[in-house]
Amino acid sequence: MITRRDVLLAGGIGLLAAHRLSHGQPVATIRRVGVLQIASETSVARTRAAFKQGMQDLGWREGKNVEYRFGYAEGDVDRMAALAGELIEQRVDVIVAGNSTATRAAQRATKTIPIVMASVGNPVANGFVASLAKPGGNITGITGQYEDVVGKLIGILHEVAPGAQRIAIVLNESNPATALVWAAAQSACAALGLVALRVVANAPTQLGTAVEEIVRQRAQAVVVLADGMWLGERVKLQPLMQATRLPVAYGLREHVAAGGLLSYDADLAANFNHAAKYVDKILKGARPADLPVEQATKFELVINLKTARALGITIPQSLLLRADEVIQ
Repeated sequence: MITRRDVLLAGGIGLLAAHRLSHGQPVATIRRVGVLQIASETSVARTRAAFKQGMQDLGWREGKNVEYRFGYAEGDVDRMAALAGELIEQRVDVIVAGNSTATRAAQRATKTIPIVMASVGNPVANGFVASLAKPGGNITGITGQYEDVVGKLIGILHEVAPGAQRIAIVLNESNPATALVWAAAQSACAALGLVALRVVANAPTQLGTAVEEIVRQRAQAVVVLADGMWLGERVKLQPLMQATRLPVAYGLREHVAAGGLLSYDADLAANFNHAAKYVDKILKGARPADLPVEQATKFELVINLKTARALGITIPQSLLLRADEVIQ
Protein backbone atom coordinates (compact mmCIF):
# COMPACT_ATOMS: atom_id res chain seq x y z
CA MET A 1 0.00 0.00 0.00
CA ILE A 2 1.41 3.42 -1.10
CA THR A 3 1.04 6.02 1.59
CA ARG A 4 0.98 9.80 1.31
CA ARG A 5 4.43 9.81 2.90
CA ASP A 6 5.77 7.56 0.12
CA VAL A 7 4.39 9.91 -2.57
CA LEU A 8 5.94 12.99 -0.94
CA LEU A 9 9.26 11.21 -0.47
CA ALA A 10 9.34 10.07 -4.10
CA GLY A 11 8.50 13.60 -5.27
CA GLY A 12 11.25 15.07 -3.14
CA ILE A 13 13.82 12.62 -4.49
CA GLY A 14 12.72 13.47 -8.04
CA LEU A 15 13.10 17.20 -7.44
CA LEU A 16 16.51 16.66 -5.88
CA ALA A 17 17.64 14.60 -8.86
CA ALA A 18 16.36 17.21 -11.30
CA HIS A 19 18.14 19.94 -9.34
CA ARG A 20 21.41 18.01 -9.47
CA LEU A 21 21.03 17.36 -13.20
CA SER A 22 20.33 21.01 -13.95
CA HIS A 23 23.41 22.07 -12.03
CA GLY A 24 25.45 19.42 -13.75
CA GLN A 25 24.77 20.84 -17.24
CA PRO A 26 27.80 22.67 -18.69
CA VAL A 27 27.31 26.43 -18.87
CA ALA A 28 28.59 28.11 -22.03
CA THR A 29 31.71 30.14 -21.33
CA ILE A 30 31.55 33.65 -22.68
CA ARG A 31 34.87 34.73 -24.18
CA ARG A 32 35.85 38.39 -24.30
CA VAL A 33 37.33 39.94 -27.41
CA GLY A 34 38.81 43.43 -27.24
CA VAL A 35 39.02 45.64 -30.34
CA LEU A 36 41.40 48.61 -30.25
CA GLN A 37 40.98 51.40 -32.80
CA ILE A 38 42.65 54.80 -33.28
CA ALA A 39 39.55 55.95 -35.19
CA SER A 40 36.08 56.90 -33.96
CA GLU A 41 33.23 54.45 -33.50
CA THR A 42 31.17 55.78 -36.41
CA SER A 43 34.09 55.85 -38.85
CA VAL A 44 34.83 52.12 -38.46
CA ALA A 45 31.25 50.86 -38.59
CA ARG A 46 31.92 48.94 -41.82
CA THR A 47 34.95 47.08 -40.51
CA ARG A 48 33.33 46.41 -37.14
CA ALA A 49 30.33 44.82 -38.86
CA ALA A 50 32.63 42.76 -41.09
CA PHE A 51 34.56 41.44 -38.09
CA LYS A 52 31.41 40.54 -36.15
CA GLN A 53 29.99 38.81 -39.21
CA GLY A 54 33.19 36.80 -39.55
CA MET A 55 32.92 35.74 -35.93
CA GLN A 56 29.26 34.83 -36.33
CA ASP A 57 30.04 32.72 -39.41
CA LEU A 58 32.44 30.75 -37.23
CA GLY A 59 29.83 30.05 -34.58
CA TRP A 60 30.45 32.92 -32.17
CA ARG A 61 27.18 34.45 -30.97
CA GLU A 62 27.34 37.78 -29.21
CA GLY A 63 25.91 37.52 -25.70
CA LYS A 64 25.91 33.69 -25.82
CA ASN A 65 29.52 32.61 -26.15
CA VAL A 66 31.35 35.86 -26.95
CA GLU A 67 31.19 39.50 -25.97
CA TYR A 68 33.10 42.44 -27.38
CA ARG A 69 34.93 45.28 -25.69
CA PHE A 70 35.70 48.21 -27.99
CA GLY A 71 38.22 50.97 -27.44
CA TYR A 72 38.04 54.01 -29.74
CA ALA A 73 40.68 56.74 -29.46
CA GLU A 74 38.70 59.21 -31.60
CA GLY A 75 41.89 60.10 -33.47
CA ASP A 76 43.83 60.91 -30.29
CA VAL A 77 47.08 58.90 -30.18
CA ASP A 78 47.64 59.89 -26.55
CA ARG A 79 44.55 57.87 -25.55
CA MET A 80 45.76 54.60 -27.03
CA ALA A 81 47.81 53.43 -24.04
CA ALA A 82 44.94 54.01 -21.62
CA LEU A 83 42.46 52.23 -23.89
CA ALA A 84 44.76 49.23 -24.22
CA GLY A 85 45.10 49.16 -20.44
CA GLU A 86 41.33 49.21 -20.02
CA LEU A 87 40.95 46.19 -22.29
CA ILE A 88 43.49 44.30 -20.21
CA GLU A 89 41.70 45.27 -16.99
CA GLN A 90 38.51 43.86 -18.50
CA ARG A 91 40.36 40.55 -18.90
CA VAL A 92 39.84 40.13 -22.61
CA ASP A 93 41.05 36.85 -24.09
CA VAL A 94 42.40 38.44 -27.26
CA ILE A 95 42.87 41.96 -28.64
CA VAL A 96 42.17 42.86 -32.27
CA ALA A 97 44.29 45.86 -33.27
CA GLY A 98 42.89 47.97 -36.08
CA ASN A 99 46.16 49.35 -37.47
CA SER A 100 49.86 49.82 -36.71
CA THR A 101 49.22 52.50 -34.07
CA ALA A 102 46.78 50.25 -32.23
CA THR A 103 49.12 47.28 -32.54
CA ARG A 104 51.98 49.27 -31.01
CA ALA A 105 49.79 50.35 -28.09
CA ALA A 106 48.61 46.79 -27.47
CA GLN A 107 52.16 45.44 -27.80
CA ARG A 108 53.40 47.85 -25.14
CA ALA A 109 50.50 47.00 -22.85
CA THR A 110 50.83 43.20 -22.81
CA LYS A 111 53.27 40.45 -23.70
CA THR A 112 50.87 37.62 -22.82
CA ILE A 113 47.39 38.40 -24.15
CA PRO A 114 47.16 37.40 -27.85
CA ILE A 115 47.01 40.32 -30.31
CA VAL A 116 45.57 39.99 -33.81
CA MET A 117 46.60 42.68 -36.32
CA ALA A 118 43.72 43.46 -38.65
CA SER A 119 45.76 45.52 -41.10
CA VAL A 120 49.24 46.90 -40.48
CA GLY A 121 52.32 48.06 -42.32
CA ASN A 122 55.43 45.88 -42.41
CA PRO A 123 55.05 43.92 -39.13
CA VAL A 124 58.61 42.58 -39.19
CA ALA A 125 60.31 45.95 -39.69
CA ASN A 126 58.02 47.45 -37.05
CA GLY A 127 59.05 44.80 -34.55
CA PHE A 128 55.61 43.28 -34.13
CA VAL A 129 56.68 39.78 -35.22
CA ALA A 130 59.97 37.95 -35.78
CA SER A 131 58.90 36.83 -39.25
CA LEU A 132 55.72 36.36 -41.25
CA ALA A 133 56.03 32.57 -41.20
CA LYS A 134 56.94 32.34 -37.51
CA PRO A 135 55.66 35.36 -35.56
CA GLY A 136 57.28 34.06 -32.39
CA GLY A 137 55.43 36.11 -29.77
CA ASN A 138 51.89 37.06 -28.80
CA ILE A 139 51.12 38.92 -32.07
CA THR A 140 49.92 37.65 -35.44
CA GLY A 141 47.36 38.67 -38.06
CA ILE A 142 47.26 40.45 -41.41
CA THR A 143 49.56 42.92 -43.13
CA GLY A 144 48.12 45.42 -45.61
CA GLN A 145 51.41 45.72 -47.56
CA TYR A 146 51.24 49.50 -47.40
CA GLU A 147 54.71 49.99 -48.85
CA ASP A 148 53.57 48.32 -52.08
CA VAL A 149 50.15 49.95 -52.01
CA VAL A 150 51.43 53.52 -51.80
CA GLY A 151 53.52 52.98 -54.93
CA LYS A 152 50.47 51.80 -56.83
CA LEU A 153 48.39 54.68 -55.45
CA ILE A 154 50.95 57.20 -56.70
CA GLY A 155 50.99 55.45 -60.08
CA ILE A 156 47.20 55.70 -60.35
CA LEU A 157 47.30 59.38 -59.41
CA HIS A 158 49.92 59.93 -62.11
CA GLU A 159 47.58 58.34 -64.68
CA VAL A 160 44.81 60.74 -63.63
CA ALA A 161 47.04 63.83 -63.47
CA PRO A 162 50.09 63.15 -65.68
CA GLY A 163 51.08 66.82 -65.68
CA ALA A 164 51.44 66.98 -61.88
CA GLN A 165 55.13 66.77 -60.97
CA ARG A 166 55.14 67.89 -57.34
CA ILE A 167 53.26 65.41 -55.14
CA ALA A 168 52.47 66.24 -51.52
CA ILE A 169 52.49 63.14 -49.31
CA VAL A 170 50.41 63.76 -46.17
CA LEU A 171 51.56 61.55 -43.32
CA ASN A 172 51.18 61.03 -39.59
CA GLU A 173 54.55 60.61 -37.88
CA SER A 174 53.01 58.96 -34.80
CA ASN A 175 52.00 55.96 -36.91
CA PRO A 176 54.73 53.26 -36.66
CA ALA A 177 54.30 52.40 -40.35
CA THR A 178 54.96 55.94 -41.57
CA ALA A 179 58.75 55.80 -41.98
CA LEU A 180 58.61 52.78 -44.28
CA VAL A 181 55.64 54.08 -46.25
CA TRP A 182 57.28 57.50 -46.71
CA ALA A 183 60.42 55.82 -48.05
CA ALA A 184 58.27 53.77 -50.44
CA ALA A 185 56.43 56.92 -51.56
CA GLN A 186 59.73 58.66 -52.29
CA SER A 187 60.92 55.70 -54.34
CA ALA A 188 57.66 55.51 -56.29
CA CYS A 189 57.78 59.23 -57.08
CA ALA A 190 61.43 59.05 -58.14
CA ALA A 191 60.69 56.14 -60.48
CA LEU A 192 58.08 58.28 -62.23
CA GLY A 193 60.24 61.40 -62.29
CA LEU A 194 58.09 63.11 -59.65
CA VAL A 195 59.04 65.13 -56.58
CA ALA A 196 57.72 63.87 -53.22
CA LEU A 197 56.88 66.66 -50.77
CA ARG A 198 56.65 65.70 -47.09
CA VAL A 199 53.62 67.18 -45.32
CA VAL A 200 53.01 66.24 -41.68
CA ALA A 201 49.77 66.14 -39.69
CA ASN A 202 50.20 64.29 -36.39
CA ALA A 203 46.76 65.20 -35.01
CA PRO A 204 43.35 66.00 -36.48
CA THR A 205 43.81 69.63 -35.41
CA GLN A 206 46.84 69.89 -37.70
CA LEU A 207 45.02 69.07 -40.92
CA GLY A 208 44.26 72.73 -41.67
CA THR A 209 47.94 73.62 -41.28
CA ALA A 210 48.86 70.65 -43.46
CA VAL A 211 46.67 71.96 -46.27
CA GLU A 212 48.34 75.36 -45.95
CA GLU A 213 51.70 73.61 -46.25
CA ILE A 214 50.51 71.82 -49.41
CA VAL A 215 49.77 75.17 -50.98
CA ARG A 216 53.00 76.75 -49.69
CA GLN A 217 55.10 73.97 -51.24
CA ARG A 218 53.32 74.49 -54.56
CA ALA A 219 52.13 70.90 -54.76
CA GLN A 220 50.30 69.89 -57.93
CA ALA A 221 48.66 66.75 -56.53
CA VAL A 222 48.24 65.13 -53.12
CA VAL A 223 48.39 61.67 -51.57
CA VAL A 224 46.78 61.20 -48.15
CA LEU A 225 48.18 58.00 -46.68
CA ALA A 226 45.90 55.46 -45.04
CA ASP A 227 45.60 56.35 -41.36
CA GLY A 228 42.82 55.71 -38.90
CA MET A 229 43.52 59.04 -37.20
CA TRP A 230 42.12 60.95 -40.16
CA LEU A 231 39.23 58.61 -40.81
CA GLY A 232 36.94 60.34 -38.33
CA GLU A 233 37.89 63.68 -39.88
CA ARG A 234 37.05 62.69 -43.46
CA VAL A 235 33.99 64.95 -43.72
CA LYS A 236 35.90 67.97 -42.37
CA LEU A 237 38.93 67.16 -44.50
CA GLN A 238 37.11 67.29 -47.84
CA PRO A 239 36.33 71.05 -47.92
CA LEU A 240 39.95 71.75 -46.96
CA MET A 241 41.34 69.60 -49.74
CA GLN A 242 38.79 70.67 -52.32
CA ALA A 243 39.66 74.30 -51.71
CA THR A 244 43.13 73.61 -53.16
CA ARG A 245 41.55 72.47 -56.46
CA LEU A 246 44.16 69.70 -56.61
CA PRO A 247 43.64 66.01 -57.42
CA VAL A 248 43.89 64.06 -54.15
CA ALA A 249 44.40 60.29 -53.85
CA TYR A 250 43.58 58.56 -50.56
CA GLY A 251 44.60 55.35 -48.89
CA LEU A 252 41.09 54.67 -47.56
CA ARG A 253 37.87 54.35 -49.56
CA GLU A 254 35.82 56.16 -46.89
CA HIS A 255 37.48 59.41 -47.94
CA VAL A 256 36.23 58.91 -51.49
CA ALA A 257 32.73 58.13 -50.27
CA ALA A 258 32.92 61.47 -48.43
CA GLY A 259 33.82 63.31 -51.63
CA GLY A 260 37.48 62.51 -52.33
CA LEU A 261 38.70 61.82 -55.87
CA LEU A 262 40.05 58.26 -55.65
CA SER A 263 41.51 55.63 -53.34
CA TYR A 264 43.47 52.42 -53.58
CA ASP A 265 44.13 50.15 -50.64
CA ALA A 266 43.61 46.72 -49.17
CA ASP A 267 39.93 46.02 -48.56
CA LEU A 268 39.77 46.75 -44.82
CA ALA A 269 36.38 45.12 -44.37
CA ALA A 270 37.74 41.91 -45.92
CA ASN A 271 40.79 42.11 -43.65
CA PHE A 272 38.68 42.47 -40.50
CA ASN A 273 36.42 39.67 -41.62
CA HIS A 274 39.47 37.45 -42.08
CA ALA A 275 40.89 38.54 -38.71
CA ALA A 276 37.96 36.69 -37.15
CA LYS A 277 39.55 33.40 -38.27
CA TYR A 278 42.65 34.22 -36.24
CA VAL A 279 40.55 35.08 -33.21
CA ASP A 280 38.57 31.86 -33.60
CA LYS A 281 41.73 29.74 -33.65
CA ILE A 282 43.20 31.54 -30.66
CA LEU A 283 40.02 31.18 -28.61
CA LYS A 284 40.14 27.47 -29.41
CA GLY A 285 43.67 27.13 -28.08
CA ALA A 286 46.07 28.11 -30.86
CA ARG A 287 49.09 30.26 -30.02
CA PRO A 288 49.76 33.46 -32.00
CA ALA A 289 53.41 32.42 -32.26
CA ASP A 290 52.32 29.41 -34.35
CA LEU A 291 49.92 31.27 -36.68
CA PRO A 292 51.74 32.76 -39.72
CA VAL A 293 51.02 36.38 -40.62
CA GLU A 294 49.09 36.61 -43.88
CA GLN A 295 49.27 39.31 -46.52
CA ALA A 296 46.08 41.01 -47.68
CA THR A 297 44.83 39.54 -50.94
CA LYS A 298 41.92 41.80 -51.79
CA PHE A 299 42.52 45.39 -52.88
CA GLU A 300 40.05 47.96 -54.15
CA LEU A 301 40.21 50.98 -56.43
CA VAL A 302 37.41 53.48 -55.85
CA ILE A 303 36.83 56.54 -58.07
CA ASN A 304 34.44 59.44 -57.51
CA LEU A 305 33.39 60.74 -60.95
CA LYS A 306 31.38 63.59 -59.45
CA THR A 307 34.51 64.96 -57.82
CA ALA A 308 36.52 64.41 -61.01
CA ARG A 309 34.01 66.48 -62.98
CA ALA A 310 34.09 69.25 -60.36
CA LEU A 311 37.89 69.40 -60.72
CA GLY A 312 37.71 69.28 -64.51
CA ILE A 313 39.55 65.96 -64.58
CA THR A 314 38.84 63.25 -67.14
CA ILE A 315 39.44 59.80 -65.72
CA PRO A 316 41.02 57.48 -68.33
CA GLN A 317 38.63 54.80 -69.52
CA SER A 318 41.24 52.13 -68.82
CA LEU A 319 41.28 53.20 -65.17
CA LEU A 320 37.48 53.19 -64.92
CA LEU A 321 37.45 49.63 -66.22
CA ARG A 322 39.91 48.61 -63.50
CA ALA A 323 37.92 50.31 -60.73
CA ASP A 324 36.12 48.15 -58.18
CA GLU A 325 33.64 50.95 -57.50
CA VAL A 326 32.77 54.11 -59.39
CA ILE A 327 30.78 56.75 -57.52
CA GLN A 328 28.62 58.78 -59.85
